[in-house]
Amino acid sequence: MIEVRFHGRGGQGVVIASEVLAKAAFKMGFEVSSFPFFGVERRGAPVTAYARIDKNPIRIKSSIYEPDYIVVLDSTLLKGVDLLEGLKPGGKVLINYPDDKTLPEISDRFQYYTLDATAIAATHGIGSKMTPIVNTAIMGGFAKMSDWVSIEAMLEIIREVAPVKKDENVEAAREAYERTREVAV
Repeated sequence: MIEVRFHGRGGQGVVIASEVLAKAAFKMGFEVSSFPFFGVERRGAPVTAYARIDKNPIRIKSSIYEPDYIVVLDSTLLKGVDLLEGLKPGGKVLINYPDDKTLPEISDRFQYYTLDATAIAATHGIGSKMTPIVNTAIMGGFAKMSDWVSIEAMLEIIREVAPVKKDENVEAAREAYERTREVAV
């Protein structure tokens, strides 16, 4: 079973990102489960969402405590909270992080990938300039980071679920796929 935990803030599309992943995996023949966890339900508050993917039926209904992947839509959450808690050794972490900055000290127990999803979303006019919605860009990056979900399935689902600016969302994900890079530890 593949387990993914998403961290972000309300308004960034964290819940939709987990749903896009689940739908793309389902399209590829996997069994899926996707669900959010909300604390204080307001724009800007921390939000966590989860996705489980497997070839067999998924019967587990709990939160994900030992994920294989962690996706961080807002890098400010890296300060003060251990977002990597429970990540399996060798797990992969995707962080929305500015291209011109170096990640703070990171553990060599995991693989890290970054992309500037904020800049990509802003360039494509997704959300506003002040608050770009980064979920479709981050999912393009996830397709690049993972070795099991295809960018084609991801783009098809993004086109289906994007409520507006379908072409822009697809292009943001495609650009993010190309710009995602592994960080040397």
